[in-house]
Amino acid sequence: MFVDTARVYVKGGDGGNGIVSFRREKYVPEGGPAGGDGGKGGDVVLVVDEGLRTLLDFKYKRHFKAERGEYGKTSNKHGANAENMYIKVPPGTVVTDEDTNEFLGELVEHGQKLIIAHGGRGGRGNTRFATMYNKAPEIAEKGEPGQERYINLELKLLADVGLVGFPSVGKSTLISSVSAAKPKIAAYHFTTITPNLGVVDVGDDRNFVMADLPGLIEGASQGSGLGHQFLRHIERTRVIVHVLDMGGTEGRDPYEDFVTINRELELYNERLAARPMLIAANKMDVPEAEENLKRFREQVGDNYPIFPISSATREGLRELVFAVADTLDRAPVIEPQLEEVEETPDRKVYRLEEDSDKFWITRDNEVYVVNGEWIEKLCVMTNFTQYDSVKRFQRIMKQKGVDAALRKKGAQDGDTIRIGEYEFDFVE
Repeated sequence: MFVDTARVYVKGGDGGNGIVSFRREKYVPEGGPAGGDGGKGGDVVLVVDEGLRTLLDFKYKRHFKAERGEYGKTSNKHGANAENMYIKVPPGTVVTDEDTNEFLGELVEHGQKLIIAHGGRGGRGNTRFATMYNKAPEIAEKGEPGQERYINLELKLLADVGLVGFPSVGKSTLISSVSAAKPKIAAYHFTTITPNLGVVDVGDDRNFVMADLPGLIEGASQGSGLGHQFLRHIERTRVIVHVLDMGGTEGRDPYEDFVTINRELELYNERLAARPMLIAANKMDVPEAEENLKRFREQVGDNYPIFPISSATREGLRELVFAVADTLDRAPVIEPQLEEVEETPDRKVYRLEEDSDKFWITRDNEVYVVNGEWIEKLCVMTNFTQYDSVKRFQRIMKQKGVDAALRKKGAQDGDTIRIGEYEFDFVE
């Protein structure tokens, strides 16, 4: 089974809680605050493992949650930070946020890492809140919640050379003849329904990775047939080998096939049309092939190098392999290019707000709902069982203008205010 997309839930570890503590030592009757900070939660990190070739593992495990940080300790000792959680992915994995469509990164090289869910910082102990006016505060923060999100993983094969062509033109036979790959081969369409990779040894200290990709059909750029499942894998190949059935064994015209496939590649991604392309005129062992090749050369002209081959008899394969290797030596490395993401009715694009103190108020029947990342985080990190912590929370709400905004919206004494999962009574 070849799995090239996966949807995964990840959550960074919560930060450890800070604590309220005071020095209790002999001959120190009025020791000051000594509560330590909590440790940082672990990050969730993707790391490339070149031994992986599919995203199959994510079919069986889809939820990943890092450990939380240790709680703070007495004597001003900090809690330990949690270990990061590492998730292995194959090279060629593209990562996006499911909710926002934000591009998070592309993992290509072995050992490359990408943090996709940050762990929360540890809550501060009461030592941090001591001031000249309050030398013994009974305030400690809870740990910050770790970042959580759903991400989409998409695997694009990392092959130097991609074989393109209609079904049953001989791509699978070709790759099995020039490499150790053992694809399924049979006399029916779409024998190859998942990409096959093979390492081709040229024999002069050069080698390259070739991908035998599922056959294209007309309309593939709009998703017909195996459509986008095929085309996403051709994007990063540096050289394209167009395999044609020059014998016309299924009654198709080689030139029409050539034009159709090239049009589908260009419709899907214009950059593909600029890639170096070689033509493998396959099935030259068929009697009609020589005449078809002569006519094809006249129609194509000198725009593409043409190599007559027979995958079945291995005729011309050595010349094709050397030509591909030479073309790769000259071909530029394909750098990932990000597309501009447009906002549509069914796809919201989130952008960074310059004002980090932004909040907004809505109504849910009789309840006033206050939304805003910073204020929801403040609620989660406030210990409402501590009197000093409650007073600090009220002071911040007033300083940030939340109280005034609620009054402007019509909130009165006794009304219910909801912030995240917390509900409060509005008190004048």
